[in-house]
Amino acid sequence: MSSQTSNVRPKPDAVLVDIADYVLKTRIASKAAFETARYCLIDTLGCGFEALEYPACTKLLGPIVPGTVVPNGAKVPGTQFQLDPVQAAFNIGAMIRWLDFNDTWLAAEWGHPSDNLGGILACADWLSRNAIASGHTPLHVRDVLEAMIRAHEIQGCIALENSFNKVGLDHVVLVKVASTAVVARMLGLNRDEIINALSLAWVDGQALRTYRHAPNTGSRKSWAAADATSRAVRLALIARTGEMGYPSVLTAKTWGFYDVSFRGKPFRFQRRYGSYVMENVLFKISFPAEFHSQTAVEAAMSLHQEIDRLGRKPEDICKITIRTHEACIRIIDKTGPLHNPADRDHCIQYMVAVPILFGRLTAQDYEDGVARDPRIDQLRDKITCVEDKQFTKDYHDPEKRSIANALTVEFQDGTKIKEVVVEYPIGHKRRRKEGMPVLMEKFRTNLARVFPEKQAATVLALVRDSKRFDATPVHEFVDLLVI
Repeated sequence: MSSQTSNVRPKPDAVLVDIADYVLKTRIASKAAFETARYCLIDTLGCGFEALEYPACTKLLGPIVPGTVVPNGAKVPGTQFQLDPVQAAFNIGAMIRWLDFNDTWLAAEWGHPSDNLGGILACADWLSRNAIASGHTPLHVRDVLEAMIRAHEIQGCIALENSFNKVGLDHVVLVKVASTAVVARMLGLNRDEIINALSLAWVDGQALRTYRHAPNTGSRKSWAAADATSRAVRLALIARTGEMGYPSVLTAKTWGFYDVSFRGKPFRFQRRYGSYVMENVLFKISFPAEFHSQTAVEAAMSLHQEIDRLGRKPEDICKITIRTHEACIRIIDKTGPLHNPADRDHCIQYMVAVPILFGRLTAQDYEDGVARDPRIDQLRDKITCVEDKQFTKDYHDPEKRSIANALTVEFQDGTKIKEVVVEYPIGHKRRRKEGMPVLMEKFRTNLARVFPEKQAATVLALVRDSKRFDATPVHEFVDLLVI
């Protein structure tokens, strides 16, 4: 008995069409989205500047072939590299993600939408330099901000109802898709070509989450998004040549993404694409820590002060209970040995123990020199996570989007410190007024890590003037960030 398969070419999957129409036709009018995008742009670059202090990151930067310089190529902020847009996207992407300190989106799938800046800024800079060289008009910072808003929206809206981690895939698949869409638009692709490019992104092999979880947690998690956003640039450039696409890449029976990689289930959508994600994105302002732990770290900082006020010592503690949400337990509730910084910044027990002991949590606290302190592991062994169903519910509630953690410390003599509850981290939309001045100070600090005082002051003056900043040609802005 034979079974014939129809070879009639189907219409493109609706998911591809909706994304293409969004990037081509939807006008972004939200003042809040553009204001937040400005903060997002500078904070993301600042995270990259801090990462340049870490050889584990900088060893991955530069051209594929040492010594290569690309005329009119994209420059990599904080360095002297000028590269093709694909490799520049990888460089920028690796910098901004290395320390797990850039923005976050939490939903059925989590991720870091500013990871898309690797592809966006590299292409915008490359296109602008070539435009100037040929006597045409360059792109401006406002164009970068708009592309960021769109990339945030694509990644975040798909993530709202669709969990890739539950099928073992890493969230950087959404970086690849979102970057492909907005870069294709920047490159001037038409509707059909953008749909083709998106199909190429979905048909690509997608990264497993192996490198994010015990017992294999490792540093690839710090460059996985760089790989995704740079791959997006490559695929958009391929589509620009007229290369064909695969219209039913998601829905094709047996061979499509849904059947192969998503347990046969189609994507679900909570809302249409607009500017919701950028308006509600979460900033990591105070601590370079996986976002599900941010409120726990904030609570631990308060407990450090209270323990000191009471005249007690961390050694007096017999138990710490973390009341938390389900996603936190699934991702960062970890026991046993921690082998590297990537292991440690995805362990909530480690990220609570350090501030309770020292009253701080910095990127340096994940390095071996600090981690060798035996008191950290001793305190880790006393920390237990328990799920609070209401916290989990509020985490998924689109009107709340809380990331709550509550810490209770119990001493060996049976006394306890009153539970410290933090529902919304300082980087949450509900704390924007409080958080943005701190974010600006974070950016000032990160500029000072790389640039001379006069150069840093010039950059700060520009970004504080939103009208002038928006109107600045992209290549001129990037030139201010080159050593």
